[in-house]
Amino acid sequence: MIVRISGEGQFDLADSDTERLDELEGAVIAAVEACDDGGYERSFSQLLDFVRENGRTLSDDELEGSDVILPPADTSLQEAAADFSGEGLIPD
Repeated sequence: MIVRISGEGQFDLADSDTERLDELEGAVIAAVEACDDGGYERSFSQLLDFVRENGRTLSDDELEGSDVILPPADTSLQEAAADFSGEGLIPD
């Protein structure tokens, strides 16, 4: 699965990481829906860190179509409300 973090680049995650990625996104969605600033910051940071730590960074000459595009790290709770709602960003 190719995941892009806007403003940072693309990461290639193993298919086996999909379940954990879904769990982390679920925590972000729950925090957004609860309007919990602290919970959002914590869970969104964990989601991005998971992608960075477990994904292989693609070089500029390896760019591929992204399966998931995550907002930049500085996205506020209010901005995230448009992205992290309902079914979220990560496809089933």
